[in-house]
Amino acid sequence: MKCRKCQGELVVKRSCRRVRLQCKSCHQEYQIHEVAADLDEKTSAILEQYTTIIYD
Repeated sequence: MKCRKCQGELVVKRSCRRVRLQCKSCHQEYQIHEVAADLDEKTSAILEQYTTIIYD
């Protein structure tokens, strides 16, 4: 997936009780619901590993 701000690569970032997507280039973070419509297969497969995703 690409960052909406700079088109850098988004990676899944998991912390204690939440999962976010973060840009490798500009470090912008996105909540899952902010980019849900744009999820690609690779990112969806990674997110499927988590039983619960907490939106905050």
